[in-house]
Amino acid sequence: MNGNREVCIGMVGAGRATELHMHAYVRVSHVPLRFKTIVARREEQLRPAMELYKFEKMSYDFNDLLNDDEIDVIDICTPPYVHKDMVISALKAGKHVICEKPLTGYFGTGGDPLPVGIAVSKADMYDRLMESINELKDAVGSYNRKFMYAENFIYAPAINKAAEIIKAKKSRVLYIKGEESLKGSSSPVAGNWSANGGGTFMRTGTHPLSAALWLKSIEASARGIDIRPVSVTAETGNFLTDLTEYEHRHIAAHPVDVEDNGTVIITFSDNSRAVIIANDACLGGSKNYVELYCNDCHINCQLTMNDAMSTYMLDEDGMDDVYLSEMLPSKKGWNFPFVSDEVLRGYVDEIQDFMECVYYDREPRSNFAIAYQTAQVTYAAYKASELGNRVYL
Repeated sequence: MNGNREVCIGMVGAGRATELHMHAYVRVSHVPLRFKTIVARREEQLRPAMELYKFEKMSYDFNDLLNDDEIDVIDICTPPYVHKDMVISALKAGKHVICEKPLTGYFGTGGDPLPVGIAVSKADMYDRLMESINELKDAVGSYNRKFMYAENFIYAPAINKAAEIIKAKKSRVLYIKGEESLKGSSSPVAGNWSANGGGTFMRTGTHPLSAALWLKSIEASARGIDIRPVSVTAETGNFLTDLTEYEHRHIAAHPVDVEDNGTVIITFSDNSRAVIIANDACLGGSKNYVELYCNDCHINCQLTMNDAMSTYMLDEDGMDDVYLSEMLPSKKGWNFPFVSDEVLRGYVDEIQDFMECVYYDREPRSNFAIAYQTAQVTYAAYKASELGNRVYL
């Protein structure tokens, strides 16, 4: 684009993902930005978001973003069940697209028995998911616009330092262990497959999964070989449903037809493995890490909870507006606050990269290939868990 012009942003969504993206946008350097229009469905969210993030306009109609010739980029921060249609519509309208993770899933059709997550076969879901992401792949390939996949783990400083080491040493990454776990979601529909296309593995496990897939691609490039995921085994299920109301009192997750825990093993074509863990029973804040066991080094990327700072409090007086950690039920006792959370978890570098890609016409680090692989492996995991068998990709 013209290097003298601002990158004009249209935002769809006004929830937590939008908040994380906007905190990163205001830290973008060397690329002039304009926040023009924000779109959402509920006025109680939309108007405060417009004022807080200093958008020029607000709208309830996504078409207002598509039909505005000034808007260069549409940032999609909505629930995943609308991602596919929005992405394709934005690309057709000539817009660059940022799509929040996960890319898409299977959310049910009008003819499906309910609830979708229990009544519909995961093997059928896998087949329908592959149809959807191949349709998206065709759309991304058909239009001369950027598709930028908002997977912040790929931009986390620790993950990128790991990539730098692997590239320099040409290390063999033999085994990866990654996890994101917390005590549930703040979303009132997080327990419904029809809204999210899965449970905790879809919501949180896809973060370390994408990081593992990306790091293996870095290894493949450094060593000049092809490495790809070839099979998946998995155990996903529910343990929270067995708790009494009293036993459940500290956990926010309330699964209806989704899993609250998942352990997935990916086998790669070089015979290496990745184990990805996600669950909704982690108290004390969210846990995010990726560990790499290599032939010549061991790398531990501790995103949260890390020891950059620790606090001990006997009460919470005066702390109402002080943020310590995501999903933290109490600020009393010992805690490990998120220091520069938007940086350490990758949001700042993510949005910086995306804006540079649009402004200077280059490709993003987190692209459609990673989004595609992540979606495929996730649904292969659901299928493998249901069948009790290894699923080959």
